[in-house]
Parts: sequence; C-alpha cells; structure tokens
Amino acid sequence: MSAAWRARAALAALLAPALLWLGALILLPHVELAVLSLRERIGPQQYAASLSQYKTFFTEPLYWHIFVRTALVSCVATLFTFLATFPIAWIIAKALRGRAGALLFIVCLVPFWVSETVRTLGWMILLRESGVLPSLLVKLGITQVPVEMLYHDATILLGLVYTNMLFMLVPLVSSLESLDDALIEAAYDLGASGWSILRTIVIPHAAPGITAGAIIVFMLTLGNYLTPALLGGKNSEWFTEQIYTQFITRFNWEQGAAFGFLLLGLSTIMVMIGLRLSGQRFGDVMRRT
Repeated sequence: MSAAWRARAALAALLAPALLWLGALILLPHVELAVLSLRERIGPQQYAASLSQYKTFFTEPLYWHIFVRTALVSCVATLFTFLATFPIAWIIAKALRGRAGALLFIVCLVPFWVSETVRTLGWMILLRESGVLPSLLVKLGITQVPVEMLYHDATILLGLVYTNMLFMLVPLVSSLESLDDALIEAAYDLGASGWSILRTIVIPHAAPGITAGAIIVFMLTLGNYLTPALLGGKNSEWFTEQIYTQFITRFNWEQGAAFGFLLLGLSTIMVMIGLRLSGQRFGDVMRRT
C-alpha cells in the first residue's frame, strides 16, 4: 500500500462523517423539497408534475410584496448590524489589548449563551406597552401615557440587529487584528485624515471580513422566523411566516416547498451580488468565517 493511497484513505475517513451529515441532513431534504415543489395535487394521493406552485407566487401580489419586503428589510438589517458592530470590533482589535479586549469580546458573547427565544422575549418585556421602557418614559415625563413600541418595522430591525451582531463581530475582529498598525501610523504621519484612513486602508483590508459577516447576517436574517413573528406580530409580513403557514397551517407542502426554494434562490443571488460588488472571492471570504 503506497503512502499516497494511505493519505487518500485517511482523508476519505476524515471527510466521511461530514459528507454523511451533509448528505443526510441537507442534500436529501433539499432534493425531497425540490420534488414537492414541482408537483401538484390533483386528487387524494394523486400528483402530477407542475410549476403551478411557482406560478402562484408570481401571480399573487401578496406573496411577491412580502418577498420583496423581506429582502429589503434584510439588507437594511445587515447594513445596520455592520454599522453597530464595526466600532466594537475596532475597539476589541485595536484600541484594547490583551485581557481588556478579551473581556469586551466575552461581554458581547455572553447574551448569545441564552437562546434566541429568551432574548427576543426580553425585548418584548422591555418594549411592550406595559413594559419597562414605556413606563420609564412616562415617569420621566417624556410621554403622557405608555407607548406601544412593539409591532413596528423599527422594532423588527432592532431585534434582527441584536440577534445577529455576534456573527458580524467575529469576522470583523479577525480581519482587523491582521491590519498592521504601522500602516495607520504612516498615513497619519503623511497628513491623512481619519476618514481617509478608514476609506483607503481599514475598509479595503477588512473587506473579506466585512463580506463574510454580511453574507452570514443576511442569510440568517432572511431565514429568521422567531424574531419577526414575536416583535412584529401580524404586521411583520415576513416571508418565512408564509412558508410556515403553507407547511403547518394549510398543510400545503408543495406550495411551502416552492416558497422555500424561492427564498434559497434569493439568498444565493444576493450573496453572488455582494461578492461581485465587493470584489471578493468566495474562498477568501469563507476563510474569514
């Protein structure tokens, strides 16, 4: 048995569990959903190949409206997550060193030790009409009566940004830590402004981390069900709710499968557009995750 053959056998043995997991839990369910989405029920236990499920999506204004709204809000949430996280990542990677930076990172990490359900319910306790924040505003004389802060687009955005901050923070910190401080010092010595340094040195260097974080946050936001449902209520108009309704409420698995593949197609297209606009390669981005 040659050394090359033994190396290939060892590599195959190492990859077998991962490939089995991908095949059993990801590939096979997607194949089954694809089959479901391409058929139509014509009678009890009788089906025929059809594209009617996709036709329903394009001919029904409600579905199309919710689909576009979900995509736009996900893009805005991704942008806000980056804007909120970048200063924190910069402080951890550059301003603080050693234990102080590690401590701040742990502080950012601690809330994510709790499940998303508990964190979202915490926002509901804070923002509901009888919650902590509206009562505080009344005591401070800012409002006359408690204000209902739930069930608004801004509340959904707040919840989505908070839920996904960690997934933007990690690749940003990883990218910024590799930035040589001498480049920034040289730029200051040459008279460059802070904005110029940020635009010409920091952002280009951190571009792979920014792209990786944006991809992860966008995909998680696009497929999020719990946060929009709890913080947005019936007014959330999130596309994952339509998928849930088709599968669980209406037992229309064919339509739900078609909606699921449309959401998958949207996320794939948006990722490709993001990579093209940022000038990044997929392999470089994934190394930052």
